[in-house]
Amino acid sequence: MENFVLILLCIVIGYGINRLQIFSKDAAITLNQFAINISLPAMILLQIPKLHFSIEALIPAIIAWGVMTVSALLILYLSKIFEFSKEVTGSLMLVAVLTNSSFQGIPVINAYLGDSALPYVLIYDQLGTFIALAIYGTFIASFYSKKSELSFRIIIYKVLTFPPFLSLVIALFLMGVEFNETVTEVLKDLAATIVPIALVAVGLQLKFKLPREEIKPFSVALIVKLLLAPLIAFIIAKIFNWNSEASVVSILEAGMSPMITAGAIASMAGLAPRLSSAIVGYGILISFITTYFIYILIG
Repeated sequence: MENFVLILLCIVIGYGINRLQIFSKDAAITLNQFAINISLPAMILLQIPKLHFSIEALIPAIIAWGVMTVSALLILYLSKIFEFSKEVTGSLMLVAVLTNSSFQGIPVINAYLGDSALPYVLIYDQLGTFIALAIYGTFIASFYSKKSELSFRIIIYKVLTFPPFLSLVIALFLMGVEFNETVTEVLKDLAATIVPIALVAVGLQLKFKLPREEIKPFSVALIVKLLLAPLIAFIIAKIFNWNSEASVVSILEAGMSPMITAGAIASMAGLAPRLSSAIVGYGILISFITTYFIYILIG
């Protein structure tokens, strides 16, 4: 129970700080940078070496890519059916496909399943969502926007120099290795900062304004992201007869809210910024309810 209190409290604190303008305007960016460059790499180095190489360890990555592929095709089809503009379609291709697998996934899944689930969360995030963000996200932002040009050299450079990805590569080579007590405790302390820092940053970025004309694409995005995505993950797990902690983690991850970074990319690319922010903001709050029911159904 205390985990959920901490999650909601941190988000409320962040939202309150934003409304009262206590922090600077770029506070959320700074907090996210700390979480990405320090907290998340520490957690990866702490948790991934606990895994043993097997198909079980790859289940989250396989499900992540399966869910994102089907979700993207669904968004393309629905955007054509409802005749959404290119700008709106581009926005939905980002925020309705990419999931908040680390900043929300880590604290929520830890609350439901405990520390043993964290290595699978990190595999889903780093081998699934992060690589998709770097490659797919950059491509979508470039294809649907007139503001940027596609550069695969930049994409590859970003992937290979991204601190969490570098930590993942190192951690994979350390699978089965036990750190000494001092190293373990330092990593634990740094990793523990990810929940309060990331969730305060989430609260700082919450926006809820939504004009009437954007209700249809807003609804499509959240139905695909919060309801159909976990259903797709469940079907994939059933097809391959995966019934383990790794598959449960993957289904829950698929049902997390839209990725905050995806919303930021959509806004920077001029892809329906107001709509993108609203989908992310409402999605975070609604997903706490939907992921609870998903957990109950698959638990």
